[in-house]
Order: sequence, then C-alpha cells, then structure tokens
Amino acid sequence: MKINYHKKRFKAVSNSESGEVDSQTLFHYSQEGNVLWAIYQGSQIKLGTITGLVNEDGSLEFSYQHVNEEGSIRSGKCTSTPELLDDGRIKLHEKWQWDGEEEVGESVVEEV
Repeated sequence: MKINYHKKRFKAVSNSESGEVDSQTLFHYSQEGNVLWAIYQGSQIKLGTITGLVNEDGSLEFSYQHVNEEGSIRSGKCTSTPELLDDGRIKLHEKWQWDGEEEVGESVVEEV
C-alpha cells in the first residue's frame, strides 16, 4: 500500500496508560522519498519530533522524542501499521516503547 504522509495531520484516538499523547496532541507529518518526519505538540507535550522511514507497504518505523509539561525529555521507538478508512483518511495502529523500558505501548492515531 503506497501512502504519502506529506502534509497530513493526525490526532490520537487511543493510547496505553503509560503514553503521554492524547486526543489534544496534534501531529504534522512531512515526507520526502521514504524519509518521514513530524512535529507534534498539545496536552502533555510541549514539543516533540519524529524521524523515520516509510516502508514499501506504507508502514512506518521511527524514533520519537519530546519535552513534556513536567520539563522531562522522553524518547523511544515506534512502528505504525496503516489502515485506510472508508472516507479515505488514514488510521495508524502503533506499537511503541520508551527508551530503557521493557513495556510496549499501543496507540491509534487518525488523520484529521
């Protein structure tokens, strides 16, 4: 599934308890070739960035890092599997892990 994420915006619709992203966090994606990056902020996130790759099947592999409202710097890795919704928007099913932690979280973000 060939997907171009350039200039697409996403919001979280669900997240694991240990996550810091919620429905008030807005992601602004950019893409050039198979390189993906994004800026995100809102709710508990003062500012975050994503850097990664878009695979041939449209899935994403990226690292993320952000500064939260407490002033802590958090980072981790994530893989996202896309689903095309009936209305043409993209839903991403994400599996993520904070650096230095064992637990794997899950979140879902949808294009807005």
